[in-house]
Amino acid sequence: MGLLQTALSAIYPPRCLGCGQMVDSDFGLCGACWGQTSFVGGTVCDSCSTPLPGSALDEVVHCDTCLKSPKPWKHGRAALIYTGMGRRMVLGLKHGDRQEIAKPAAGWMRQGVLEIANSDALLVPVPLHWMRLAKRRYNQSALIARHLSEKTGLDVCPDLLERPRRTPSLDGKTKDERADILNGAICVAQRRHHRIAGRSVVLVDDVLTTGATLAACAEACRAAGATDVCVAVLARVAKDA
Repeated sequence: MGLLQTALSAIYPPRCLGCGQMVDSDFGLCGACWGQTSFVGGTVCDSCSTPLPGSALDEVVHCDTCLKSPKPWKHGRAALIYTGMGRRMVLGLKHGDRQEIAKPAAGWMRQGVLEIANSDALLVPVPLHWMRLAKRRYNQSALIARHLSEKTGLDVCPDLLERPRRTPSLDGKTKDERADILNGAICVAQRRHHRIAGRSVVLVDDVLTTGATLAACAEACRAAGATDVCVAVLARVAKDA
């Protein structure tokens, strides 16, 4: 196996996920691309992971937006800010068939998930409508969730949630318009109700913008009997990013 691995490494040397330059190990970033990647750290909102000024130590803090309009989930964590290399990787995974990004994404998200998840929590990816899934061929959130399961030991249910009807893009829509579009658009699959009743759920997605889709997923999970719902995303959009 060692000789085979050495031969494969010689033929297919590890490449940077960002620029394609050779790096020391698979699924890594070169120094330049690492410098363009904004990892979430320091004081953040406990609900949406927005970076906040100051040092809160062990205090639970929330941003003004979440204080004004609390999210329908308990805790939220993001690994990256949706800018620079973080944005490029999300778009590559989502639209560029860069499925290999899902594995390192899960590695970056792992610690945040362990901070908020109970030991019996169920990892649940945000679903795609079947027409979009057929066009894309994979659900990027489900790929991340599977790798997160491997890295955390938590159970995963890739098809717990479903979208019975297709929804238009939420870009440019108001809060009320988003709510109307998503009303009844996401539900727990009838054949999967037994997986969620009386259990904690961690919703997994690639990017958090306004949180409207994740809110619809959280409400569907709670209606189906989940005891609590948390959120974990690869990246979140920051107002000043």
